[in-house]
Amino acid sequence: MNNVFNELMKFKNLGKACVLVTVVEKKGEGPVEVGKKMVVSEDNQAFGTVGGGALEYQARELCKEIIQTRRSKLQKYLLNEGTAIKDAETLPMVCGGTVTLFYEYIGYNEYIYIFGGGHVGQALINILKTMNFHVTVIDERPEVFETIAGADQKVLSKFTDYIEQESIKEGSFVVVCTPSHKHDYNVINKVIELNLEPKYIGMLCSPTKLQDYITKTKEEFGVDVNLTNFYSPIGLNLGGGTPAEIAISITAEIMAVANNKPNHQHMRETENSDSYCYWKN
Repeated sequence: MNNVFNELMKFKNLGKACVLVTVVEKKGEGPVEVGKKMVVSEDNQAFGTVGGGALEYQARELCKEIIQTRRSKLQKYLLNEGTAIKDAETLPMVCGGTVTLFYEYIGYNEYIYIFGGGHVGQALINILKTMNFHVTVIDERPEVFETIAGADQKVLSKFTDYIEQESIKEGSFVVVCTPSHKHDYNVINKVIELNLEPKYIGMLCSPTKLQDYITKTKEEFGVDVNLTNFYSPIGLNLGGGTPAEIAISITAEIMAVANNKPNHQHMRETENSDSYCYWKN
């Protein structure tokens, strides 16, 4: 059992989500005893056992769903093919008993990538890490890289090189606050070019910079480029201009998007905005 927990900690330290599966009840005949455990990672590595055969196969399949939904679950199985009982899934087995497994999601609520570890980037780390978020910060400036503190992972790399070599998780959150417009544009356009699918990309900018970015991006990718997950200017309209205040605004927007909460006042330009709209041709 210690090996299961050792592997679980390895996954957590690598920033990988996993599921701890525990046998919590057994009635009648079955291939496993109460208390047995198995851990399954997001890339389908498994350690430990909950009985093998069809039961363990079905458990590993359900782990994929648990990792996607990030919700723990209790599931009862009937180990008797061709029969059925209430609130149990029948498996192609002939043991005859029932086994109940508890699937415990262990991982981060969201994965966040911050491109640029300067004043705003560091302030954002300080706030995000008070919650269950995995934060990766990428910067290509050695002198800035050395000052970054508190992130789960910090990477010294050219911004677009990181995306090409490491990619980003589907459904993740990307904050772009590099030291130059050029780098900002390159980061977002590399995500577009590679058809990556973060849930959110936010760029720290002024309306003037936004208009310049949208003009150049439509010239490169066409007027129908998909920017539905693009938020700029970034953050909720909370007021304040210090790095800490900006970081609170960005964090609040990330939480609103992550939790699918509508009717917040985003600073994001939309087709209803009085100023430039990036959905218009």
